[in-house]
Amino acid sequence: MQLVFKAEKRVEQGTGASRRLRRDGRVPGIIYGGTAAPVQVTIDHNELFHLLRKEAFHSSVLTAELADGKDSVILRDVQWHPFKQQVLHIDFQRVDATHKMHTKVPLHFINGDVAPGVKLEGGIVSHVLTELEVTCLPGDLPEFIEVDLKDLASGHSLHVSGLTLPKGVEAAVHGDPVVATIAKVKGAAEETAEGEAPKA
Repeated sequence: MQLVFKAEKRVEQGTGASRRLRRDGRVPGIIYGGTAAPVQVTIDHNELFHLLRKEAFHSSVLTAELADGKDSVILRDVQWHPFKQQVLHIDFQRVDATHKMHTKVPLHFINGDVAPGVKLEGGIVSHVLTELEVTCLPGDLPEFIEVDLKDLASGHSLHVSGLTLPKGVEAAVHGDPVVATIAKVKGAAEETAEGEAPKA
């Protein structure tokens, strides 16, 4: 999925200028990194708000369209208002197609309902990680990584080493952390085995 947003270069700086931009429905931000100088920008709040609701916007290489050209970037930071649905500031980092990048990718869990630990033993799936830090070239960055739980038994865990990562993608973690586990529920297996009907 190619996600594109329009940005305008920002001339005025400072807190007062930022407040005026927000009143006008604009979000101040910055594009930095690479060999070019950082660029202060503004983005339409409504456009940005809807893009931020897309999971892919947080874990994809994006295209920032400016008057003098385009930048390939990834989202690095978003500052929200403490209680309003308002974006206060946003940071993007440029990426180079020939250099590996370090970022986080969301995990999508599948087949938890048919895992032996759940279906046969009445266990409960616990998602220990919901995203994974990876390194890869921008062109290899996946929108998400699928985590298949179909073989996981109760009392067992799935580690990062057990994930099937897309080609060109490497996990950037220390050790071999747990991704998901199925916890035993006391008495669930016995009740299932004895065929007890649930109490009213």
